[in-house]
Amino acid sequence: MNNHMQLSFKSTSENEAFARVVVASFLAPVDPTLEEIAEVKTVVSEAVTNAIIHGYEQANDFDIYLSCELNDHQIKIIIEDFGIGMNNVDEAIQPLYTSKPELERSGMGFTIMENFMDHVIVESSLGNGTKVILEKTFQKSRSIQQ
Repeated sequence: MNNHMQLSFKSTSENEAFARVVVASFLAPVDPTLEEIAEVKTVVSEAVTNAIIHGYEQANDFDIYLSCELNDHQIKIIIEDFGIGMNNVDEAIQPLYTSKPELERSGMGFTIMENFMDHVIVESSLGNGTKVILEKTFQKSRSIQQ
C-alpha cells in the first residue's frame, strides 16, 4: 500500500484540529491502534501549533503546508511553514526551551514529537521558515497481513 496527500491551510489555531483529523483519516488503511492514532494526532498538533505560534508569530495571513506519505505500514508527515525560521535548531529542540515564555509555552513540543515518532528531523533557517519531518512505523495490522 502506497499513498500520498498534500494540502495547505491558513495558519489559524482552528486549523490545528483540522490537520489532526486529516492525518488520522489518512492513516485508516493501515488500521493503526488507538494509541498510535493518538500519538500521531499529538505530534501533528505540536508541529502545527509551533508553525502558527513561532513560524508566523500568530499572524493568520499565511499558510501551513502538510503532506503525508504512506508506504506499507510507515508514515512520513511533513509540516512546513515559510515564516521567520529558527536561528538555532539545536537550542529549539531542547526540552523546556521556549522562545515565547510570555505565552506560557512548556517548551516540550519537540520532545513530545521525538517520544512518539521513530524519526524527527527539523530543518530551519532564519527568514525562510521551518520544515518538520516526522516518521513512524506502525504495528503490522490485520489489514496489512491479509
